[in-house]
Amino acid sequence: MIKGLFETHVYVKDLVRAIEFYSELPGLQQCHSDELRKVAFFWVGSPKKFMLGIWEMPETELKPRHFAFECDREWILNESVNFLQSKNIRSYNFLKDGTERPMVFCWMPAIAIYFEDPDGNVLEFISMLDGEGNPALGVVAYDDWIKFKRENK
Repeated sequence: MIKGLFETHVYVKDLVRAIEFYSELPGLQQCHSDELRKVAFFWVGSPKKFMLGIWEMPETELKPRHFAFECDREWILNESVNFLQSKNIRSYNFLKDGTERPMVFCWMPAIAIYFEDPDGNVLEFISMLDGEGNPALGVVAYDDWIKFKRENK
């Protein structure tokens, strides 16, 4: 029986640059690298629970991927954008509306903010929200989600 997702892998053009990038993300700990295979591995969150593999490939073989890091809701709301800005990483929301504010996927419900690594892999900080989702709302600003929840108690 499946209990979770243990690992995911992305491809990068420059392994050294990618190791520097991923080492700066909170909650990632480099646990192994192999210069011959041109790969590095990171524990995500707690060691031995989830792993991220980063493989150097020729630019012609790069295929951007997407994955999300589970984070605390309050950190996403209050610190994630500032953290990314402090690392000179541009954040954006799912709607790509020109703002850097986290948005709520109402069907789940979950709050998220997006950014990219230097090789165009689309990364996301995400946190599930309490309560039932409402797919009809689509994707909305967190304040709109809270307003909806208050009005529909």
